[in-house]
Amino acid sequence: MKRKFITNLLLLLFLNVLIKPFWIFGIDRHVQNLVGVESYGLYFSLLNFSMILNILLDLGITNYNNKNIAQHHHLMKKHISNIVGLKFLLAGVYAIVCISVALIIGYREIQIHLLIFLIVNQFLISFTLYLRSNISGLHLFRTDSFLSVLDRSLMILICSVLLFTNVTNHTFRIEWFVYAQSAAYLTASLITLAVVLSHTGKLKFYFDRRFFVVFLKKSYPYALLILLMSFYNRIDSVMLERLLPNGKEQSGIYAQAFRLFDAVSMFGVLFAGLLLPIFARMIKKKEDIGSMVQFSFLMLFVPAIIISSSSGFYDTEIMDLLYNGNIEMSASILQILMVSFLGIATTYIFGTLLTANGSIRQLNWMAVTGMGINIGLNLILIPHFQAMGSAWASLATQLFTALAQTILAMMILKLKVNYPIIGKLLLFVGFVFLAGFFSRQINNWVLGYFIMIGSSLLFAFLTRLINLKALTEIILDK
Repeated sequence: MKRKFITNLLLLLFLNVLIKPFWIFGIDRHVQNLVGVESYGLYFSLLNFSMILNILLDLGITNYNNKNIAQHHHLMKKHISNIVGLKFLLAGVYAIVCISVALIIGYREIQIHLLIFLIVNQFLISFTLYLRSNISGLHLFRTDSFLSVLDRSLMILICSVLLFTNVTNHTFRIEWFVYAQSAAYLTASLITLAVVLSHTGKLKFYFDRRFFVVFLKKSYPYALLILLMSFYNRIDSVMLERLLPNGKEQSGIYAQAFRLFDAVSMFGVLFAGLLLPIFARMIKKKEDIGSMVQFSFLMLFVPAIIISSSSGFYDTEIMDLLYNGNIEMSASILQILMVSFLGIATTYIFGTLLTANGSIRQLNWMAVTGMGINIGLNLILIPHFQAMGSAWASLATQLFTALAQTILAMMILKLKVNYPIIGKLLLFVGFVFLAGFFSRQINNWVLGYFIMIGSSLLFAFLTRLINLKALTEIILDK
């Protein structure tokens, strides 16, 4: 299992490092600088609003299906026709609820226009993710890896034409950004459907009420978990935009820092996507998972320490390189959010493990508490500290939920605490901070930044937190 995890992770990381940084820093960042902080802030808050409610599109189907297909391959052909019909039915419910809530909280005209397209986009994303859950459930990780970057590749192509040519003869508008995403998501969805059909044969739409009820009873706990986690991960920008007189501006400033935080968090998503079916199959076969948990945790958490620390030491320089305004405030927000990334990294290992084990009730109680902490802190901190208040609320929530999931995993799955590894991690954190402090003495910040990262990685190899020899042996299947 370790070899399968590592080889497919390397491919997944390679493809995503090749494509997604260009999207984030070449396209998304350029759009924000071009349309301005207020226009982008409006888009960003609407995007997060649509993402909070998008659980209505899925109701836990994708996560449950991934785990289920990984353990019972033969069910894919039987289930897919019914589930596709269910997905379209849920799309109608999602659209009605989204528009209704938007009108209740005061969205009008331009907001509703953009939201309609974002609703369509969320459906296409959800549908594609469901289709990909069948592919990863079959352990066809290489195929899934290429499909994971297809939508971003198409968006880069479309947006590059709109941004860097004179094909339209008009100033770029935020609406075009949304339309380009719609075209890319639709194309990616159709291609992914074709790949799935190559394994299942002809697809027929069924609206079997009895199947819907039985399947949703099994998947709804996953839906509740995703809904609760979406609230405490995505509510910040919505609350900023709604609670403050200058909400669009504050949401835009928050988005500048959040973009980088979200970018590095994507690597955690890649880990979780691979680990869920692997953990699920290992648990079903009653294999020892302790070694796999420690291995995957160190593979994600050690780079997370380096990324969060280096972003803290060089926050102002990074934001000044990327953006035209609001540098100091967005740099301070970045520093706080990057510490939150340590919590996110932990969640993607232990939360995924608990999901694979079916410990959803415990995860839901954890998520309810996390949502309460996040919303409560946002209500208290936003009026006084604006976007900075949201950053502190996010930090408190992510660290709490990470600790809770780690403790739950230890208790439920009887995992042993490896004290030597904890000692090495503490030593590593101390070294990284020393490396950051001394690298700041170098006049050229870019050189200092890479020296900090390089020396930290070298120390991780020397202390065998990341064991190159073991990795090589796993890849070569020795």
